[in-house]
Amino acid sequence: MKRFLILLALAACGTPQEQCIRGVSSDLATLDRLIAETRGNIARGYGYETRVEMMPEWVDCTPRPTEANPTPKPQMCFDDVAQEVRRPVSLDLRAEQAKLDSMVERRDQMAAAMAPALAACKARYPE
Repeated sequence: MKRFLILLALAACGTPQEQCIRGVSSDLATLDRLIAETRGNIARGYGYETRVEMMPEWVDCTPRPTEANPTPKPQMCFDDVAQEVRRPVSLDLRAEQAKLDSMVERRDQMAAAMAPALAACKARYPE
């Protein structure tokens, strides 16, 4: 949730032209990120998988103050906490290369298709 709020605050930053361009090109930015990730996978020879696992962790479980016990003794206990774990996974490098080729081709098509929208942003909000 905290990351979302930070991203929301950052999205509000920038000139109107930058905001317009960011709105038009968000899919292209996502595709660029995926292309970079796939190139990294091919270069390494393996990929990564991120999973959420529950891990035991010491947490403060001190009882809340009450009238009968206004200053409870501090207590620690184990509780399961969700944590992201990144593990290496094997890949079919031929399939990964085919995926990369397809994404690069799609990126070129997408960039050509959004050129008029980018020009419109620049015309509507000159710097």
